[in-house]
Amino acid sequence: MADPSSYRPKPGQIPDSPGVYKFRDEHRRVIYVGKAKNLRQRLANYFQDLAALHPRTRTMVTTAASVEWTVVSTEVEALQLEYSWIKEFDPRFNVKYRDDKSYPYLAVTLDEEFPRVQVMRGAKKKGVRYFGPYGHAWAIRETVDLMLRVFPVRTCSAGVFKNAARTGRPCLLGYIGKCSAPCVGRVTAEEHRELADAFCDFMAGRTGTYIRRLEKDMMAAAEEMEYERAARLRDDVEALKRAMEKSAVVLADATDADLIAVAEDELEAAVQIFHVRGGRVRGQRGWVTDKVENVDTAGLVEHALQQLYGEEAGDSVPKEVLVPALPEDPEAVSQWLAGRRGSQVSLRIPQRGDKKDLMTTVQRNAQQALGLHKTKRASDLTTRSRALEEIAEVLGLDSAPLRIECFDISHLQGDDVVASMVVFEDGLARKSEYRRFQIKGFEGQDDVRSMHEVIGRRFKRYLQEKERTGEWEEAPETSGTPAAPETSGTPEIPVTSETSGIPAPEGEAREDDGRPKRFAYPPQLVVVDGGRPQVAAAKRALDELGIDDVAVCGLAKRLEEVWLPDDDDPVVLPRSSEGLYLLQRVRDEAHRFAITYQRAKRAKRIRSSPLDAVPGLGETRKQSLIKHFGSVKKLKQATIDEICEVPGIGRRTAESVAVALASAAPATPAVNTATGEIIEEDDGGSTT
Repeated sequence: MADPSSYRPKPGQIPDSPGVYKFRDEHRRVIYVGKAKNLRQRLANYFQDLAALHPRTRTMVTTAASVEWTVVSTEVEALQLEYSWIKEFDPRFNVKYRDDKSYPYLAVTLDEEFPRVQVMRGAKKKGVRYFGPYGHAWAIRETVDLMLRVFPVRTCSAGVFKNAARTGRPCLLGYIGKCSAPCVGRVTAEEHRELADAFCDFMAGRTGTYIRRLEKDMMAAAEEMEYERAARLRDDVEALKRAMEKSAVVLADATDADLIAVAEDELEAAVQIFHVRGGRVRGQRGWVTDKVENVDTAGLVEHALQQLYGEEAGDSVPKEVLVPALPEDPEAVSQWLAGRRGSQVSLRIPQRGDKKDLMTTVQRNAQQALGLHKTKRASDLTTRSRALEEIAEVLGLDSAPLRIECFDISHLQGDDVVASMVVFEDGLARKSEYRRFQIKGFEGQDDVRSMHEVIGRRFKRYLQEKERTGEWEEAPETSGTPAAPETSGTPEIPVTSETSGIPAPEGEAREDDGRPKRFAYPPQLVVVDGGRPQVAAAKRALDELGIDDVAVCGLAKRLEEVWLPDDDDPVVLPRSSEGLYLLQRVRDEAHRFAITYQRAKRAKRIRSSPLDAVPGLGETRKQSLIKHFGSVKKLKQATIDEICEVPGIGRRTAESVAVALASAAPATPAVNTATGEIIEEDDGGSTT
């Protein structure tokens, strides 16, 4: 625990300007980001008597080892920079909202030649008009089905569209009048875009004018005795009214607003947002968060505004935002919102009338969401806590293993040997920490040796990271092995991460920017997929590196036995044990991750061809050779003169092709495991 006075800036060193500040821990990781109108006054609050600080603030300042700041010219710039840094560094002591689900949107792809109406989730894309979010995807589909009668916009995928254009026959929607069938030229691109624009206008809330125009056209058609057309217009009006009924009328027709409510207790907070467009509730969403920093309702509202509008622009930011409490600097937040919208945005607390009544409804939804979240989490946390406690008791650990790493080896008859590392924190998978390895220290099938190599490489990188950050000051004393961390029973091989696929250079030096580094955190427990030999290999690898504070166990598939390094007999947990269930989940996830990687490597190797070894021979000329001769097998039998007959192949290239094919090792014949017959090779390096 650090003493805040040890890194407190000198008097007069902190400017009294607006700015953003970062607290870093002893390993240079950013743990908190904040902003202030006056940096000197704000930072002075953190360096008062610890007893006077809020417990969460006290924990943060005693975890930190340094503080730094960046001066900006305005409070709006400070707000924007704070949001950017929170997104970039993911500080552990900042409030971060978690979406309680992935909400679907009704999207219109205006960036395409023929815009498409569809359901979309996830990050928003440029050139796409979004409406929502909606609570359920089926609600979007029901609305779209009603509106396609009036606005027959394309809803099919690119593949269906191209196939219809190729065959000259539209899909079923085109035949029943719910698509204008631009794929077969029934309407031009301009006419279809007008339909899409009208669809967007209606969804944006401009409904009354359009319905009145349809009703006027219906009456005119009836007067002219065009009764069939009048009947169609009547049905169109009814369809649009039914679509409108799905969105409750809550405010005046021209009202575009977002209403934000917060429900909180000492530990957690829930946020609910109602999106009102054209006076109707068009969407609803909710977030929850742990209150890891000392923050009041105003602070929670400000964080919610940052997350809600930080990536939005234009009409996605409404004219009016109604909140239960104003942020600390409402003028700066309003200016920031106005900058994102491109016009004035009103940020205020509703005091009376329909807006206050609707805010009460939103607040009630927030209270219900917080209660539901606490009920779910209590159950889930209880189960996971019991599982971790059972594992700690069985393995004789001092505390529950909050970080578990599991390793598995995968290969196919000794070829393409790979390994996986999966990470579970607090009983939940942390996929961003997953890693995969290629076994390169030796050839052939040896799971025990492979496990030793992988464990050694993983923890050697951990020791290198400790040394680089200064956490590792003195090498551990181990008998029979040198003290330096670079000792290992196997040669060091670059580790490949799943995410980048690029080997990490030996002794790579990277700037201390506060981001968590690869392999920087040690686990409390290492689980290996296997029995006593694999566990012994993992333990030996740790002993060679002088690591004695990481527990090791193995989970054998046959009887689901838990093996410990120094025990002659396994530990058998009850089948109903939550600890065994968690270990099985970890093991199965490691197996899935390893076999996925192994299959990908094998598929890539099978797709290779002897022609790949010919220098200067590109894919086009490879395909020309295969097309001319029919297969690699027949190409091998061809003479140099026959190869020269292929367009684009000169004599020197033909000689290189002949040499490469002659020196290529004969491929192992593939066998149909169902019939036992050998499958002959008949094309460019693949089997059928």
